[in-house]
Parts: sequence; C-alpha cells; structure tokens
Amino acid sequence: MNKIIFNYLLKNFLKTFFIFTLIFYCFGMIVNLFEEIEFFKNINVSILLPLMLTSIFIPAMIIKLLPFIIFLSSMWFMLRIRNNRDLLTLKVFGYSNFRIFLILAMTSFILGWLILIIINPITSSMSKYYEQTKSNYSRDIDHLVTFNKNGLWIKENLKTKQRIISASKPSGFDLIDVTIFHLDNKSNLIEKIVSEKANIKNNDWILNNVSIFSPEDGVLKQKKIETYKINSIYNYDKVNSLFKNFDTMSFLEIILNYKKLLNDGYNQVSLNQSLHTMLSMPFFLFLMTALASTITLNTLKKSDNFKFIIFGLLTTVVVFYFKDLSLALGQTDRIPLILAVWAPVIALSFFTFIGVLQINEK
Repeated sequence: MNKIIFNYLLKNFLKTFFIFTLIFYCFGMIVNLFEEIEFFKNINVSILLPLMLTSIFIPAMIIKLLPFIIFLSSMWFMLRIRNNRDLLTLKVFGYSNFRIFLILAMTSFILGWLILIIINPITSSMSKYYEQTKSNYSRDIDHLVTFNKNGLWIKENLKTKQRIISASKPSGFDLIDVTIFHLDNKSNLIEKIVSEKANIKNNDWILNNVSIFSPEDGVLKQKKIETYKINSIYNYDKVNSLFKNFDTMSFLEIILNYKKLLNDGYNQVSLNQSLHTMLSMPFFLFLMTALASTITLNTLKKSDNFKFIIFGLLTTVVVFYFKDLSLALGQTDRIPLILAVWAPVIALSFFTFIGVLQINEK
C-alpha cells in the first residue's frame, strides 16, 4: 500500500508540474513571438523562422522560472488533494504532513539536479544557436563582436574604411595581443597595427608598444610607437557584455572548463555568479515546495483555490524581489556576491523550517 501511495503522490505531482510548465511555455511562446516578428518585420524571411527561434528561446527562460513554476504547481497539487479529501485518506494510511512534504520536496530537489545535468546542456546549445541566428540578421551586421577559440574578433565599418580587430583575450580593461587591420572599401590593406595590449575602458583606445605596418611600393614598412590612440564604437562595457551571456553556457561546461574560461578572458565574478546561481537552483526548488507546503497543509478544510493562488503569486513576487535585491547588493559590492546568491536560500530555509514544524504538528 505504501508503494501505491508513494507512486500516486509522485505521478500526480510530476503531472501537475509538467502541465504548469507547458502553460508557461505556451504563454512564453505567445509573448516572445511578437518580439521576433517585430525584429524580422523588415527582413524577407518566412514566418517559420520567428516561430522556430521562439520555440528554442523559451526553454532557457523556463529554467530561470523553475522556482516560480514549482511553487505554483506544488500549491495547486496540495490544494487539490486537500479539497478532494485525498489528504485525509493519506493521513488514515499513516502519511503525515511532514512525510508528504518530504516526498514532494525531495522530488523537486532531484528534479532540479536532473534539469541542470541533462536539460541545461540542451537549452544552452539552443540559446547559442538562437544568438548566432539572430546575429546573422542583425541590423548592425556591419559592427560585430564575436568570441571563439581563436580569441576576440571585432568588425567595424568606418566612414572611409573598414576595421577588423583581433585579440587573444581580454584582461580587465585591456585586450591582450591586439592586431588591427584597416581596409579600404575594396578590402585592400591600408595599414596593420600590432600592439601588446590596448586599454579599452573608454571609446578612445590606448595601445601600448605599437608596431604600424603600411604598404609602400608593395612592401610593408614598419614604424614603432610607444603609445597610439584609436577611436572605436566599442568600449569595455560593450565588449564585457559579451562575456555575461551565460544562457549559452551549460552548468557542466562551467564546471568542467572553469579554468579555461578564466584564461579565455571570462570575468571571474560573473562566472562565479552564474555557477552559484545554477548550484542554488535545486535547493531553491526544494524550499519553494516547502513554502507551498506550509501554506496549504496547515488544515484539512476545503478552501477557495483562487484565493490561495493569488496569495501564492504575491508570495513569489516577494521572494523574487528579495532575490533580485540580494543580487543587486552583491553586484554593487555591498555584500559578497556568493553570499548574495545564496542569501535567499538561507532566508527561505529559516522560514520554511519553522513552517514545516508547524504543519507536522497538525
């Protein structure tokens, strides 16, 4: 009998979770599809392209909303078994509130790890394809920044020439081992600039230990300069934003290639923030299920599901506001960033611990 009851709880809880996930997916498709259509409205493409891009963009967004989804689905499931008297039946067979909570919360916890290890690599690949496809149709295609195994590459279209910049990696406000090609409108070489490093804090880049090669009678003439300045539409903030899009990077990729990513120039602070945000997700799912349990399992009386859902929505708004506030404090160095990521988890742990003790007594 215990096995039957356990399977009943597990099956119906997961079913409710997947239904809520599907609802959020459909809603996200509708909202994002309008944005994609707006992006492609002046480009001659089939409607299938915006539809396809939307379908591969939403899964990454769903993962970010998982604590919100798991909370609402947990509340809905527990309200349903309470209102149809299944909760009373479970208690007759010896299932306490604490035992029910533990089964559902541990299911959420395990689900979180499965999503990180199995689903997240797939969604990150989809996000990467989404970004690459969108960049091919970007209105700013003449001005591109890309980063690959060969380093950082930047293309700019100037008034009278083109500029192609390559660097082995970023380091703080500097680009290391910089090579700049200036080409005319027919792609003929005007000059080649080689620099040990370039400070890109502002739009006026300052290059150090510079060698300038200019073609003269079919031969490249070299001129060495200690410092040289060029003006670019890119600066540190614009270039650094490239290394903050961790939707294209999976949890396993960050874990396995952490040192390599640092050597490639990824910002350690942003990398740690993304890593710990992902690490905290299974714990967040566990605690959001615990929070739903403390709200719904405190009585056997029937209640209005709508009122509970509204209360649940308000609760998630408060939780996510606190989460964003904590992260903002960490990003502005008011508190350590790692603590800022885990602070909502720690705070929810204390709150839900008291709540679970209370429902266990009922």
